[in-house]
Amino acid sequence: MAMEITQVLLSAQSADANVRTVAESNLTQFQEQNLPNYLLSLSHELSNEEKPPASRTLAGILLKNSLDAKDSVRREQLTQQWVEIDKALKSQVKELLLRTLASSVSEARHSSSQVIAKVAAVEIPRKEWPELIGLLLANMTQQDNLASLKQGTLETLGYVCEEISHNDLMQEEVNSVLTAVVQGMTLADHGPEVRLAATRALYNALDFAQTNFENEMERNYIMKVVCEASMAKETEIRQAAFECLVSISSTYYEVLEPYMQTLFELTAKAVKGDEEPVALQAIEFWSSICDEEIELQDYCGTESGDSAAPHSCFIQKALSSLVPLLLETLLKQDEDQDQEDGVWSLSMAGGTCLGLVAKTVGDDIVPLVMPFVEANIAKTDWRSREAATFAFGSILEGPSVEKLSPLVNAGLEFLLNAMNVDNSHIKDTTAWTLSRIFEILHCPANGFSIISPANLPRIMGVLLQSIKDVPNVSGKVCGAIYFLAQGYENAGSSTSLLSPYLPDTITSLIATADRTDATDSRLKGYAYETLNEVVRCANIAETSHIIGQLLPVIMNKLGQTMDLQILSSDDREKQGDLQALLCGVLQIIIQKLSASDETKPIILQSADQMMMLFLKVFACRSSTVHEEAMLAIGALAYATGSHFENYMKEFYRYLEMGLQNFEEYQVCAISVGVVGDICRALDDKILPYCDGIMTHLLKDLSNGMLHRSVKPPIFSCFGDIALAIGQYFEKYLPYAMPMMQGASEVCAQMETDDEDMVDYGNQLRRGIFEAYSGILQGMKNLKAELMLPHAAHLLQFIEVVVRDKSREEGVTKAAVAVMGDLADTLGPNMKILLKDRTFYAEFLGECLESDDDQIKETATWTQGMLGRVLVS
Repeated sequence: MAMEITQVLLSAQSADANVRTVAESNLTQFQEQNLPNYLLSLSHELSNEEKPPASRTLAGILLKNSLDAKDSVRREQLTQQWVEIDKALKSQVKELLLRTLASSVSEARHSSSQVIAKVAAVEIPRKEWPELIGLLLANMTQQDNLASLKQGTLETLGYVCEEISHNDLMQEEVNSVLTAVVQGMTLADHGPEVRLAATRALYNALDFAQTNFENEMERNYIMKVVCEASMAKETEIRQAAFECLVSISSTYYEVLEPYMQTLFELTAKAVKGDEEPVALQAIEFWSSICDEEIELQDYCGTESGDSAAPHSCFIQKALSSLVPLLLETLLKQDEDQDQEDGVWSLSMAGGTCLGLVAKTVGDDIVPLVMPFVEANIAKTDWRSREAATFAFGSILEGPSVEKLSPLVNAGLEFLLNAMNVDNSHIKDTTAWTLSRIFEILHCPANGFSIISPANLPRIMGVLLQSIKDVPNVSGKVCGAIYFLAQGYENAGSSTSLLSPYLPDTITSLIATADRTDATDSRLKGYAYETLNEVVRCANIAETSHIIGQLLPVIMNKLGQTMDLQILSSDDREKQGDLQALLCGVLQIIIQKLSASDETKPIILQSADQMMMLFLKVFACRSSTVHEEAMLAIGALAYATGSHFENYMKEFYRYLEMGLQNFEEYQVCAISVGVVGDICRALDDKILPYCDGIMTHLLKDLSNGMLHRSVKPPIFSCFGDIALAIGQYFEKYLPYAMPMMQGASEVCAQMETDDEDMVDYGNQLRRGIFEAYSGILQGMKNLKAELMLPHAAHLLQFIEVVVRDKSREEGVTKAAVAVMGDLADTLGPNMKILLKDRTFYAEFLGECLESDDDQIKETATWTQGMLGRVLVS
């Protein structure tokens, strides 16, 4: 196989699908049957200068894919495979990769850089390639080495720094890497390719430079080199240098003070006159500074007053110069910016940064922006009017309601009139600004709103007319209606203000969703999402009949999707997307109408027909279960209660498919949630299905391929099942309890310096406690003694969690609840279990003093349960 690898690699890229399929099959077979030789053959191919660039490039991609994958479980498998390969063979592969860095073919160098970094990611943390950094640095220090080798080496150093942790290198190695990179940026005899590679490498190495940035002399030198690179002749180098400055602004914010004047001058020059990719990074620098200062303000609060804020107030100090600079960018719009949401232009970056500045400094931005708005809003050219509107919309979040309300009240009629101008750029930005106004300054529940009974008719008239405009404007109008409706949520009698407009609003949104002139389906999505919010926030007492009339309309639309002609995978995807949107609307209607006894009969009358539709949606897919249909069924189960038993026979196979779908883990998670909904609906009528459900849940917990986020809900689901079937959960105890105890031990060993792991640990603890609570309550009346052997382990777990400072309030509530359930179920036995433990009294005291009413209420109940058994 090694002899013919070149031809196979070329055939794998053939235009002929048959040739391509055979070649791909041969490569897969080679990989599966002899991985070491497969990797060695690919490395030879990549390093051989006589081979075609196409085969070398694919060899590099296949090597990289043999070491890395997006999925974390697959990545761990690949890592293990590499670790187990013979050391001598791995050394050959690594030697060939390092040799390729001198290749005259840039694609080969690039591929080799990436593969070396992937190998480094596996080996350096294991101390298995300690000589790598030294070998790379040697390439940089020898004067006569080719520029291509230096460029490839610098690229490799950058990728290696991106892949490994700063803890994996000694400080001496970090110093040497930084020296090599900075020299690569500065030496006059280096060509632009080497200097660009060095600048990009520095970007990835900055996380390693903590100690160097603490040293003033070293910091000054690094900043000098980066600032010089930001003025380089080559655009790409300037862009890469500003990317470094963006990273430095967030990583080393606290040491930037001495450089800020220079950095303002450099960024201002770039924003005003440089190529757009460079100017965008210069604006990003200031956005990053804003992010840092907003985070500092959020973190520190206002305990010592604003003057004591422990940050450098760079935005406040630069405000009078920075705001005019950003306002200038708003006038540099792209002609087609409204039509392409994904395009990031100079004016969009400037407006975004202006919004961050407003969040950072609050009221102080208003007098700097309003003159620009007033000077441009009435001009005849569209660029000036659009820029003025964009500026106004951008500063609405940050300044106080008191500062903004008079301005918005004065300008609202002008904005509403602007929805009639003959320019879609102006209308697009105006509709966006209106949606921002409604999102931020319309909250009757909190006692303030710029919308009143007097101006609401005018506002609704404009919105319902403008929603018929071109698709991009219509989408923004949907956003305005969305936030207008959302503002009336929990607003008491004010909610009634919107009720008279509900029929026309629903009609307009459905008509918008049905439009055929939109080039993609986003407008359909915006319209249905807005319809959901309008229904969700409606005053149910006044509008139940209208929402009741909407129900058959949406059901009919869902029924029509079954008859769509499906000729391609694209057709199937469009059908699935539309079904998802319609199932989402039905879910909201079910939840809305089933929330009160007066309106629940509307759902019960249509339940059979809805369930039939949801099952048909499932039948449209052969192997996967529709997420939104599953969520809607969960809502229907909750609404119909014991009546849902009628649907279980037909529905169960789809529920099983969902529980088995560990690859699409969101589907699996939703299916687990629906099991909980069905348990609450059916109680012990779910018993006939429990063997199958428990088997799938236990398999999911044991499956290393399943995303970890699904596992906490599975434990909670154990509790739901036990609550529903009570004593009959006994048969599952020998399987469920070891899983719960094993998971609790995993919790105790989790890293506390990783935020994601801390968050996952909290979810897992909460799930385990909820499982115990459900099982304890389920066993309480007839089988309480079965829980006695597990009580000591549970108490020990509670104690470990109580002593952990990183627990969230949800975990605290679940922990104090399960302590009460333990006392309630075990009765006098609890007294013996607590004999030598003292933590519970301190923990109860903490919970009773909590600011959270639910925690306090649960703790009071638990105190009563414990008091009852401890005095007996």
